[in-house]
Amino acid sequence: MELSLATRTVGEHTVLEVGGEVDVYTAPRLRERLLELVDGGARHIVVDLGRVDFLDSTGLGVLVGALKRLRTAGGSFALVCDKEPLLKIFRITALDQVFPLHPTVDAAVGADPTGANA
Repeated sequence: MELSLATRTVGEHTVLEVGGEVDVYTAPRLRERLLELVDGGARHIVVDLGRVDFLDSTGLGVLVGALKRLRTAGGSFALVCDKEPLLKIFRITALDQVFPLHPTVDAAVGADPTGANA
């Protein structure tokens, strides 16, 4: 399946809407787009996984890398996910303790950028 990436701005946040499958074949495109955003000055990124059908360990690695890069740059990184199969992956890997996870973009944008209320 194809990967779709669309970017929009909500307040001070850059929202990256991801659709399709994030796997070993498509994750490099996601990584490249996240690097472009950070290198372009984005400091508060929200990745909306609402249209993602599949996420593998390669995709998780890309998200962890982006989180680390943004934290180093003094920014924030949050995920929007309300699909139980994806949430289960985050729980099983304990990444639900690492990423601020929100049910909607509005919730992510309105949250404490440090993730303290996630």
